[in-house]
Amino acid sequence: MTDNRIALVTGANQGIGLQLAKELVANGVTVLLGSRSAEKGEAAAKDIGAGAVAIQIDVTDAASIAAAAERIRAEFGRLDLLVNNAGISNTRNGDFELAEFSNNSRASNASLQEVRAIWDTNVFGVLAVYQAMLPLLQQGVAARIVNVSSGVGSLTRNADPAFPYRSIFGPGYAASKTALNAMTLAMMIELEGTGIKVNLVSPGFTSTALNNYAGTESVEDGSREVVRVCLLGPDGATGTFTGWNNSTIPW
Repeated sequence: MTDNRIALVTGANQGIGLQLAKELVANGVTVLLGSRSAEKGEAAAKDIGAGAVAIQIDVTDAASIAAAAERIRAEFGRLDLLVNNAGISNTRNGDFELAEFSNNSRASNASLQEVRAIWDTNVFGVLAVYQAMLPLLQQGVAARIVNVSSGVGSLTRNADPAFPYRSIFGPGYAASKTALNAMTLAMMIELEGTGIKVNLVSPGFTSTALNNYAGTESVEDGSREVVRVCLLGPDGATGTFTGWNNSTIPW
């Protein structure tokens, strides 16, 4: 299922997205490496080499999304794989300590401006990209959508006092992933019976700019489950929510 497949990965110029792009290309997939910055995207694509194509896309900008969809339509005519990976945890440009950030991101004191910005990328951005790219996926071969979420968005887990990350559940990043999970479920329900499959994956607590490199897992470990799900064949599972170690995550 890798020969001549066309994939769009958003937020692919760094972190999990970049590692995923590298591994998909190594498996014979042509990866459209989505990046808000055209320059950073071009640099990342050049680093990967043949099989990686930089494409400018800002998931919070409707014109940027539309231009990316039109370019894909004109140059490739279809999409076989869409990976909604772009996401942010804050608006502080890496200038934060994780513990302090968590303490200042509670329901009682979170910046509404920051919460809106996080949701604009992590929730509404994913929905906007889905709507723009669906016609291209409908032209694809054994098309699949993979949304990159987080286990900290699981309501079931956070309702359990024993869940180790429960204390950091707040209205910003964590709740945005809860909302993303709901958006993904809406996609799953809409696409039942169409042949387009949808999966939700958590890469785990991976060391990336998202958490100011406080994560405990490498990008190689974090991308492993995303890669596995992306490379599933036409008989592969749909409607799943799995973690970086191929474990099932409760909604």
